[in-house]
Amino acid sequence: MAPKNEKKGKASMWLYFGVGILILLLLVWLTIADFWGDTDVNAIVSLLG
Repeated sequence: MAPKNEKKGKASMWLYFGVGILILLLLVWLTIADFWGDTDVNAIVSLLG
């Protein structure tokens, strides 16, 4: 039973690591978009509708 729990612990560690990386990339992306002034939400809404 011990190896099964150990494997699950490693999987959750990688899940937290991946989620953290995705959040970091999102923040970087939003920062760059704000710096370039490319935050026009109306343009995206017009594409969808």
